Amino acid sequence: MAYVISDECTNCGACEPECPVEAISEKGDKRVIDADACTDCGACAAVCPVDAISPA
Repeated sequence: MAYVISDECTNCGACEPECPVEAISEKGDKRVIDADACTDCGACAAVCPVDAISPA
């Protein structure tokens, strides 16, 4: 099950470099996770300063 980024995202970008499969990208004013590429490792959620990332 992939992780998702909520509307609480501040687009700080801390999560993007943590993703080992490059499943996170910028879309508009927040980041999004490609569910097909996400490996459910949780590295992105661990670094999110506003806890905007959680399992789907």
